[in-house]
Amino acid sequence: MPADRIHLIRHGEVHNPGGVLYGRLPEFRLSERGHQMAELAAKDLIEQERKIGGIYASPLLRTRESAGHVQQAFSLTPTPDERLIEPFNIFEGRKLSAGHILIRPHLYFHLRKPSQPSWGEPFESIAARMLEAMEDAWQNTQVGDAVLVSHQLPIVTVHRKLAGLKLSHNPKQRRCALSSITSFERQGDGFVEVDYRDPAAKLGAIDRGAV
Repeated sequence: MPADRIHLIRHGEVHNPGGVLYGRLPEFRLSERGHQMAELAAKDLIEQERKIGGIYASPLLRTRESAGHVQQAFSLTPTPDERLIEPFNIFEGRKLSAGHILIRPHLYFHLRKPSQPSWGEPFESIAARMLEAMEDAWQNTQVGDAVLVSHQLPIVTVHRKLAGLKLSHNPKQRRCALSSITSFERQGDGFVEVDYRDPAAKLGAIDRGAV
């Protein structure tokens, strides 16, 4: 039998004292508060009395560390999945602000087409790989739910794709908090969002550096 639900969990707060866009840079890990947040996400699944039959995670350090808390809670070894990774972004490793771009006018070229977006992986590509990963997790989880630990933009893109919304959007209006849980069930031939939870909201995390 396939999985009952798919839970997309965003990683917790990242140790990012420089405030850069960390993108796919490998060294960015969870902060101490980020570990607390990831633990609260795992506890939320326990409190929901969800049976977890599979855990999948983006290969980046911050998602692997977040998945480790789900692993401890449910005694399952996470499977790495490249399709859950943060999108490539030309600005990774930089501070991105109006002032920063103003003194580096060559960066304007990468902002020429925000609907694609021109600075990184196309939104349609993100949606396609995420939905493929969800489909495989659903098929390969024989008992209970599947947990997929990923990043803000991939999760938001799935939410918008399945809701029939435009994939291009204002990043300031994203609904995908650190360590949030966005849950889906299979209805007919596709997935439908059934729940959104923000179990770590009370910790007041610093959310900066996401693509």
